[in-house]
Amino acid sequence: MKYRNFLLDLDDTLLDFRASEQLSFVRTLSSFGIGAEVERLFIDYQRENLSLWADFEKGLVTKDALKVERFRRTFALHGIEVDPSKASALYLDCLPQTVVLVDGAIEFCEALAAVGEVGIITNGIEHVQARRVASSGFAGALAFIATSEASGYAKPDSRFFDYCASKFRCFEKAQTVIVGDRLDADILGANQYGIDSCWLNPGDAANASAAVPTYVAASLQEAAMRLGVQS
Repeated sequence: MKYRNFLLDLDDTLLDFRASEQLSFVRTLSSFGIGAEVERLFIDYQRENLSLWADFEKGLVTKDALKVERFRRTFALHGIEVDPSKASALYLDCLPQTVVLVDGAIEFCEALAAVGEVGIITNGIEHVQARRVASSGFAGALAFIATSEASGYAKPDSRFFDYCASKFRCFEKAQTVIVGDRLDADILGANQYGIDSCWLNPGDAANASAAVPTYVAASLQEAAMRLGVQS
């Protein structure tokens, strides 16, 4: 077995964040009596959210500001007079209650844990991610959860991966692989840190970035096969 240390992205790798995000967003708006044009609102929210997360990963905005600003911008676009801080708090409380697993996530984590140590890597909000993992069904297979909040750095910063490396009982770059869906954070981070990577690419998207994955897989089942693990 080549790999003993596994770093797994959480959202859209193990958990279907898009499904969870939409459910939580709809519940949040419903609690404020907003039911009309929710799909349009959600599209605008996603755009603002992605823009703010990109700024966060560049160090241009704090996570606390991001949590509220994405709602403030969305509400401003539609003239909605709801306190964005209250909407943010309710949304974050809803997220752990709307966990949706990617197919095969539990089996994948358990298979990796049988041959080595498994760590979650996420730029997401720490207390929310911890609650979501606890509700996932695969928490027992994990050795640790590494967040950008705890490390002080966000993927793809190599200092974030230094923090991850310190979490393993025995760490060697040659025995470590990252599995994730994002070229700009997971795969590029692996490239810069000098470890292997598996790009989870279920939509068969083209890679027009500078990131170079060691493996490409359309599913977690295929990822297990690429890594030489029986899932």
